[in-house]
Parts: sequence; C-alpha cells; structure tokens
Amino acid sequence: MLLPMLACLIGLILLVWSADRFVAAASAVAAHWGVPLLLIGLLVMGFGTSAPEMLVAAQATLTGASGLALGNVVGSNIANLGLILGVTLLVTPITLNRQQENISLWWFLSATLVVCLMMWLGRALVVWHGLLLVLLFFGFIGQSYWQMRRHSREVLASVAEQLPDMGAAKAVAGLIFSLLLLLFSARLLVWGGVEVAQYLGVSDLIIGLTLVAIGTSLPELAASVAAALKRQTGLVMGNLLGSNLFNLLAVLPITPLLAGQVALPNALLMRDLPVMLLLTLSLFLLTRYRLVLSRWVGGFLLSGFVFWQLGVLLFFQA
Repeated sequence: MLLPMLACLIGLILLVWSADRFVAAASAVAAHWGVPLLLIGLLVMGFGTSAPEMLVAAQATLTGASGLALGNVVGSNIANLGLILGVTLLVTPITLNRQQENISLWWFLSATLVVCLMMWLGRALVVWHGLLLVLLFFGFIGQSYWQMRRHSREVLASVAEQLPDMGAAKAVAGLIFSLLLLLFSARLLVWGGVEVAQYLGVSDLIIGLTLVAIGTSLPELAASVAAALKRQTGLVMGNLLGSNLFNLLAVLPITPLLAGQVALPNALLMRDLPVMLLLTLSLFLLTRYRLVLSRWVGGFLLSGFVFWQLGVLLFFQA
C-alpha cells in the first residue's frame, strides 16, 4: 500500500511540474519556428490548463482504467468550481467583466449540457460522442482565436511576457525531456491510483474523483489564490472556465476515441454528473445576475464541493 501511495504522490508532483515545463518549452519552440503569438497564446491556454488531465486520460484508458479517466474529468471540473473558485472567493470577492467572459460562459454551459445529456441518454461513451466533442472543441478554439484577434494588442503583450528566454536547441531538448517526463509521471500516477483502488476495494472511478482530481487541481488553486491576493481576479474566471471547457471538449473525448466504447458507472450518472451540472448552472446564473461574486457565494460553492466529496467517500459504490 505504501509503494502505490508514494507512486501517486510522486506521479502528481512530476506531472504538474513537467506540464509547466512542457508548455514553456513548446511555446519557445513555436516562437523559434515563427508561429504567430496568437496561436502560441491558444497553446498556453489549452495545454497549460489540461496537459495533466490529457496524459492521465490517455494512460488510464490504455491500461483499462477508464473509470479513473472519467472520474478525473468530472472531478476536476467540480473541484474547479467548488474548491478553487470557492476558496478564491473566500479570500476576496471577484468583480466580473461580462463582456469578456460572456462567450466563455455560454460555451461552458453548452458543453456541460451536451456532455450530461450524452451520458444520461446513452449510458455509454462511443466513438461518435468523442468526435462530436472534438468538433465542438475546434469550434471553441476558432471562437477563441477570433476573440483574441479583436484584442490582439493585449494578448500579444501578455503572451510575449510569458515566453521563456531560451535558445532553439535548449527549447527542443526541454520539450523532449518534459514530454517523456509527462508520459512517465502519468503512467506512475495511474498505476498507483489503480493499486490503491484495488487495495481499498473501491473502483478506479473513486480514485479519479478524489485523489487524482484534487491533486491535478491543486496548482490551479494556488495560482487562483495568488491572483486573487494580487487583485488580478479576471485571471481566475478565465483560467477556470478555460480549464473546464478543455476538460469536457478535449480531455473527455480521449477515452471513447481510444477505447471505442466505455460503459458509464451508475454512480457517475446519478451522483457526480448532477453535481457538476448544478454547480455549472449556479455559476452561470450568478454571473448573469450579479456583478460581484461575494464571499457567501464562495462559501456556497465550497460547501457543495465538501458535501459532494463526503458523499463520494461515504457512499463509494460505483
């Protein structure tokens, strides 16, 4: 039991660390190849928020632990809305910029509704589900690119500041090394998670919903709280919405596209999806009718997350 737990811990640490290095190296390589800064901005936005989940989903599916992959996606989205946003709002209220966040909110709500209906009606994920989500993902990318072009000066300045100062050879070497480390750490985490699940007598879905989902969300929690303390609250909403959208439209399709067909656990359909949908609808309605998300909203979101986690751990039949 000690070795699998250690593997989970080391795997999570390496996964998060290597994901940051991968994005930095990939951005530097793209810049050396003359890729436009707007496209690099999309790369940073996408892989910067979802690289760990992508690698975990692929490794878990290939090793037959599809429940862990599904649990990681749903659990990460719930953690982003309940844990990260909840804690951030308790630190400081967030003043919304509806003009900038309106499109992302509609995409987020639509993607969540599509995924929930897809799962509830089919009770399984198949290849065409994955293809549909990927199609929506490219639609979101196109919309994001168009929106970035409208604010190109601000975006270009922001991306230019984030580009690491490294030569072409160092960037390529860093890209290869970080990618290999990403693959290794994802495999280590999945192996440890499956072993822990078997030892405790629970499904790999539970490990994905709890240990893996919270673990992969901790860096975003730290970044969101740090941004809130610096009064850069606009970054919080943008990062969380982007992360959840990429999880639904880019990470979730990996499982049916690799496995062909994945039966969905009843607990995921009846317990976890309703929680994800409820938090999504709550955030959407709050942002439509309130200009400031206050601390009581943070308390509401965090309480929902805590009660859901307790329900997962106490009633873990999946």
